[in-house]
Amino acid sequence: MADTTQPTPPDRQLRQIPAGLIDQRIALHRLATYVVGPARYQQTERFGLRATEGGFGTPEFGDPPMRVRVANKAIFVEQNNETRTAPITSLQAAADFIGSTVDLETAAEHDSPLAGDLDADLGVSAEVVDFLGDWWALGTEALERLRADDASVDPSIVQLWPGHFDPAIEEGDEARRASYGASPGDGTSDEPYLYVSVWWPDRLSIGDNDYWNAEGFVGARMTYSDLAAFADPLSAGADFYRQGRDLLAASPDA
Repeated sequence: MADTTQPTPPDRQLRQIPAGLIDQRIALHRLATYVVGPARYQQTERFGLRATEGGFGTPEFGDPPMRVRVANKAIFVEQNNETRTAPITSLQAAADFIGSTVDLETAAEHDSPLAGDLDADLGVSAEVVDFLGDWWALGTEALERLRADDASVDPSIVQLWPGHFDPAIEEGDEARRASYGASPGDGTSDEPYLYVSVWWPDRLSIGDNDYWNAEGFVGARMTYSDLAAFADPLSAGADFYRQGRDLLAASPDA
């Protein structure tokens, strides 16, 4: 099956954050954690997702290969050169449409919201899904630029983890490894943000550089508002990641 769902990063200024983002982001996070991720896991024992055109979804999996993705206000199941689609309503309805089951444990992590009422309407809008799809596409492309840089050490592939609900990679040697990602927002931030999270800060002397501005973890973050101030947000995001990588690479051992 040809992959026609890879995200296209926005080539314009970032749009205004839509009303209802927080509640709908949480609803979509529930869908990713308890339905979409597990649909892949139930056949492959892998639940990593990807940013896809207009939203998020699985890579191809199973035999015959299939893909499940979310875009606009709908769920798409692509298999055997055919596409089935259904509107997003409840978690249970989504699992039934995909042909899987709601899984409350496999993909859940400490950042995951509670599953809640499996039969309640998730109440998501096309506007919010499109907004987050653009955000994840930008984050994914910025991460791919970091991965492609010859200075990057042993970078992982970009995956959108259901539990954290952000595209992210790992990069760096054993002492200087960090996670790089594009959060859609969480309990610490109402707006999306890019981040660099240092794995082993006790092994390094990263100093008091203003870059390391994160609260709640050792690392850095660039908020959506900060990124929107740049004429080229995508390049600014990639530069933000590279700066963190380069600072870590130059940090002496503790």
